[in-house]
Amino acid sequence: MARAITVRVADVVHETADAHTLVLDPDPAEAERFAYAAGQFLTVHVPTDRPGGAARCYSLCSSPALGEPLMITVKRTAGGYASNWICDNVVPGSTIEVLRPSGTFTPRAWDGRFLLFAAGSGITPVMSILKTLLHSGTGTALLVYANRDANSVIFADELASLARTFGDRFAVVHWLESVQGLPARGPLALLASGFAGASAWVCGPEPFMDVVSEALAAAGMAREKVHHERFLSLDNDPFAVDVELVADATQAAASVEVTLDGATTTVAWPAGNHLLDVLLAAGLDAPFSCREGQCSACACKLLAGEVTLDHNEVLEQEDLDDGYILACQAIAQTPQVRVTYDE
Repeated sequence: MARAITVRVADVVHETADAHTLVLDPDPAEAERFAYAAGQFLTVHVPTDRPGGAARCYSLCSSPALGEPLMITVKRTAGGYASNWICDNVVPGSTIEVLRPSGTFTPRAWDGRFLLFAAGSGITPVMSILKTLLHSGTGTALLVYANRDANSVIFADELASLARTFGDRFAVVHWLESVQGLPARGPLALLASGFAGASAWVCGPEPFMDVVSEALAAAGMAREKVHHERFLSLDNDPFAVDVELVADATQAAASVEVTLDGATTTVAWPAGNHLLDVLLAAGLDAPFSCREGQCSACACKLLAGEVTLDHNEVLEQEDLDDGYILACQAIAQTPQVRVTYDE
């Protein structure tokens, strides 16, 4: 687990009966590796004897703009090995293994209008975005937050406090299944119709995100304005990776200049290999989780040259237009390529 970072759990906050927030206290010597943007996530290692290990991605609910301690919120899921192990076993003073923060579910600017949609524990990255927006930006936000009932609302008191403090810039609509039923396209479209020109940020279970996407389309919101963050159960173990580069004599080799953590390095890129494998084989601490093009943990920005992506389920067109690529899926198409992880 050379890439793993051990962090101490300073506190465990019981948000609801089935949701716990872990307050993390990294070693100060690792501080640079924990720099993060609002909306990003940590990959957590969960002890198990199961083949392939157990690792899960949990969004940070803390805000980098406030100097808060790192916090992730874990909600129990029926039959969920990782979430139940964490909620049953992690206590103040425990240590856990994590990977450095990553992900692309983060706004590029903090002005304008924001339409936020969350369901259940999908509030975690949205909460990070919301606090950053209100405390360090100038934008306004409406949050639509769906839950089973009032007792399952994570961060209920904190959301109420933000609404009081920033009443001229923020409002929250609680959608409770026990009162309004399941979220429906028509009412959600009506809420969104007053937010022309806004950007939408959506996180929650797949059926919820589907109905929100339909509602936003019905309200006339352009697809490139809608951003999704999907929960991910990893099929492999990113904490135990053995990289072997392939030799492909049918194609010309390339080179890549990569900027990571403020240092710029040039590495040979043998043909037929993905960028992430090339960087890991060179001993660079490049971030990743799923290695399947599904989670955005390995996203970096292409500054020069061309690549193709073998698979992409997470980068949206706006991300691609801005130059972002998935290192775990990128194959060089030009002799020289230049990328950065620091933007």
